[in-house]
Amino acid sequence: MATMAGSGLSNQTGAAIGSLAFPVLGPTGVVAVRQYVAAVVLCAVARPRPWSFTRRQWGPVLLLALVFGTMNLSLYTAVDRIGLGLAVTLEFLGPLAIALAAARRGIDACCAVIAGAGAVTLMRPQPSTDYLGMGLGLLAAGCWASYILLNRTVGRRLPGVQGPAAAAAVSALAFLPVGLAVVVREPPTAAAVGYAVAAGVLSSAVPYLADLVTLRSVPPAAFGLFMSVNPVLAALVGRVGLGQRLGLVDWAAIGAVVCANALSVAVPRRAAR
Repeated sequence: MATMAGSGLSNQTGAAIGSLAFPVLGPTGVVAVRQYVAAVVLCAVARPRPWSFTRRQWGPVLLLALVFGTMNLSLYTAVDRIGLGLAVTLEFLGPLAIALAAARRGIDACCAVIAGAGAVTLMRPQPSTDYLGMGLGLLAAGCWASYILLNRTVGRRLPGVQGPAAAAAVSALAFLPVGLAVVVREPPTAAAVGYAVAAGVLSSAVPYLADLVTLRSVPPAAFGLFMSVNPVLAALVGRVGLGQRLGLVDWAAIGAVVCANALSVAVPRRAAR
């Protein structure tokens, strides 16, 4: 439990720290650094051998790399525009949709309605509503859903985590011109680079290694149930660390999305007992 809590808190804290570098690097620059860190960590752990990959294996790996980069870029741009709590909540609709799409029970239909109501409430028209930011949050959700599906395909075609590691490396290479462009446009300060590196470590390295340890001893259902608190953690970190205030209606909408995911995971476990 402590490891899962630490992983979730690390992930959201990393995103909050990374946002501190937005004024200098922009979301794109921060994501580029995060991709570099993720590639170093995953390749060090998995030690992929890309020269031995077949064309059939490279196909989903390249798609995964594209999704990986797009997911992080859309999420961090959404964080810059609408805040950490709302952006992460909208992104979380992706894995929730995957979980509910394969279900055929009444409780899952209820969960879909609850999550949909929460999402509509978050995106309700207001004078300050940033629809581009909301759309980017939904794009991140779609990318996360695609990431889950592609990971399954990659896992069937490549042993261990060689596929995700290779995808992270390809994504990092694709972001090299972006990083160079950011440096040429405006030489970054040491503080901004430090924030971006911290975001990569806290949001990529620490959660990945923690999840590897957790999944060895915690049932997937319990892991999925605990993952549902991430939008709440994001909103709390945004409030405490960045001063991003949410109204009661927004908190209720976030709670609806969290409850929908918790119900979709917890009810099957009780039925199994």
